[in-house]
Amino acid sequence: MSTMAKQKKKRNKVYRGADSKLSAPKVVRMEAANRSRPAQWWFERKKFIKPIAIAAAVVIAIIWLLYVLIRLVFFS
Repeated sequence: MSTMAKQKKKRNKVYRGADSKLSAPKVVRMEAANRSRPAQWWFERKKFIKPIAIAAAVVIAIIWLLYVLIRLVFFS
């Protein structure tokens, strides 16, 4: 036997009767920009190109650091 009283389940179903409140219209905000051809190209592809460019920069930096380290160790 439970010592706590049972709680009534709350209603979570949307009421769709004749006198129900009408849903508010959704607002869609749009933005237009005049871009040059290179700026438009970059805008369309930057989500794809940026991570690749960052990864390439990191790889080049690591290679350069290894080159400098090897040069210091073997040719100093």
